[in-house]
Amino acid sequence: MPKAQETVLEIDLTSLEHNYRYLRSKIATSTKMMAVVKAFAYGSDSVAIASRLENSGIDYFAVAYTQEGVSLRTGGIQKPVMVLHPQTHNFQLVIDNCLTPSLYSKHILTEFIKTAEELKLQDYPVHININTGLNRLGFSAEEIDDVISIFRKTSAIKLVGIYSHLGASEDLDEKEFSHSQIEKFKRTSEKIIAAFDHKILRHLCNTSGILNYPEAAFDMVRTGIGLYGYGNSAEQDKMLKPVGTLKTIISQIHHIKAEESVGYNRGFVAKRDTITATLPIGHADGISRLYGKQKTAVLIAGKEAPIIGNVCMDMLMVDVTDIDCKEGDEVIIFGKERSAEKFANKAGTISYELITSISQRVKRLIID
Repeated sequence: MPKAQETVLEIDLTSLEHNYRYLRSKIATSTKMMAVVKAFAYGSDSVAIASRLENSGIDYFAVAYTQEGVSLRTGGIQKPVMVLHPQTHNFQLVIDNCLTPSLYSKHILTEFIKTAEELKLQDYPVHININTGLNRLGFSAEEIDDVISIFRKTSAIKLVGIYSHLGASEDLDEKEFSHSQIEKFKRTSEKIIAAFDHKILRHLCNTSGILNYPEAAFDMVRTGIGLYGYGNSAEQDKMLKPVGTLKTIISQIHHIKAEESVGYNRGFVAKRDTITATLPIGHADGISRLYGKQKTAVLIAGKEAPIIGNVCMDMLMVDVTDIDCKEGDEVIIFGKERSAEKFANKAGTISYELITSISQRVKRLIID
């Protein structure tokens, strides 16, 4: 990998390919796979990620919002794209870009049918979300008879997929809850399928579901965080490769005397003569104030340099007293050498939040 000369997020497509192949090996060859590329592909580059996966044989994509799907289409992505959380205002845009909406409430269902009928569409493909216990989005089991009835009254849309979302698939202490979700989804989806005479895809498993509940793979699985190199357990993390590596450099080195302070609000007061390094990355780039005040550290010359004081908007400072380094040297925030999961955990958060927070002003460098 090239040495950083500025703050940059390297996106390694070879690692992405490795993760995709590994996760594919955990499911039957007949089972389809949906890649979740919402939030700029978990903070990386959605078009670059989707393009590589499309070329590798992925079956489906998922995004959270309509505009994310539009960006994929603009970037040349041809495979089906499901919009997980569409809003009525964007239904025309969904249809114009051949996106597949997830319909999760009677209001959203009837409004999408209204739009489809006004446009004189025939059998426009849709998925429905079943609430099996996450209690976030989705139809309840008690609404299913009405949902079936609504579908039977129109030819403008066609039900092609049924899905739900496991709420604790990574937590093996919650097996009972996960099994209850699986059984509820199975019962509800079977009832819906029995009401139609065409093939309907069922998908339930997320990354941890693929790894911990292979019996619940059904017709398709969805994977997000696993594609980017994190498996929600130390054991699985060893089998995956982080796709993103966030790097920066040392802008300036300071020699601080004991009792002198560093940064806003004197967030760090030196207890001894200290050498600090200022880095050109801050909370506007996605490294929030959570990570300051020595909660976590960056890597310089293979050694941990604690983040000291309060993280600034465009800069942060680290303690390099015991590290042989100079201005212009490379700094690793997270990546292959130091997991985003470890970096995030030290500050009491998770890898998802960290990697999806990396600002779009940080340069993306595609490594292939």
